[in-house]
Amino acid sequence: MTFPHLSLVADPHDRLGLLRTDEAWLQERWADPASRVLVISGTRVKPGPDGLEWVPTADAPDGVRVLLGDRGGTTWWAVIVGGEVAKVEPDRWLPLRGLLPHLTGDAVAHAPLVFHAIGLAEWHWATRFCPRCGGGLAPRAAGHELVCTDCGKPQFPRSDPAVIMLIAHGEPGAPDERCLLGRGATWPAGRFSTLAGFCEPGEALEDAVRREVHEETGVVVGDVTYFGNQPWPLPSSLMLGFQGRALTEEIRLDDDDVEDARWFTREEMRRKAESGSLVLPGGVSISRSLVEDWYGGPLPGSW
Repeated sequence: MTFPHLSLVADPHDRLGLLRTDEAWLQERWADPASRVLVISGTRVKPGPDGLEWVPTADAPDGVRVLLGDRGGTTWWAVIVGGEVAKVEPDRWLPLRGLLPHLTGDAVAHAPLVFHAIGLAEWHWATRFCPRCGGGLAPRAAGHELVCTDCGKPQFPRSDPAVIMLIAHGEPGAPDERCLLGRGATWPAGRFSTLAGFCEPGEALEDAVRREVHEETGVVVGDVTYFGNQPWPLPSSLMLGFQGRALTEEIRLDDDDVEDARWFTREEMRRKAESGSLVLPGGVSISRSLVEDWYGGPLPGSW
């Protein structure tokens, strides 16, 4: 089956990493009238009436220039300006989650560029001072590196590995096989999703799956297999999808992050999704792909 989350990474750009320090080449590409720029205020973007606006470099404001790369023979950039710009029109400048509805149809091809741009903007926003000496930081390597102006130590973007998992119990494919979904305390009524959590230092990904499921629901997990991944710069995660088999069924909620967790058969999932009493994650998320892969096809409704 086709997994919905793959549409956001289906047409990646050439990131041109070896050219990020070639100043003459960077100036040449910036001067090209065909080059295009996404303007980001802090970590927010203002869509236009027809979706995201990629402006010519001549129309871009002053700010931190970030080389995104080449796609289709065009050089793509981002310019990061101060967050005060977005404060003038706070309802029109949107974070990444608010931009996802604009990354549909033909615009979905720009999703890898947008994820790249906002991921770096989030890093610039959060990385203000040198962690070694507290000195100021200056951008270089076309926005992909920050160097301390006092001690010279460089900083590089980070992606935090997070596991997200579909846990099942029972004979695979049997009518009474069930999968485990949970919900956060602040979520609207009916919303459930796969469990997820961050990998800790020195921890294997499969062990992170087992630990997070046990901490959040008390369920013990045995076999764990890799499913796929999804960049998720909210603000800087790489979601690593897994499927696991539960060894126990009893749910015990000791983690304040999870308000409720339940087992669902395929029939229960279909019936509740059709009625609207169960609202599953959106189609662009790897969580949706995990659920529909287990279910065996598309399901109605989404966040």
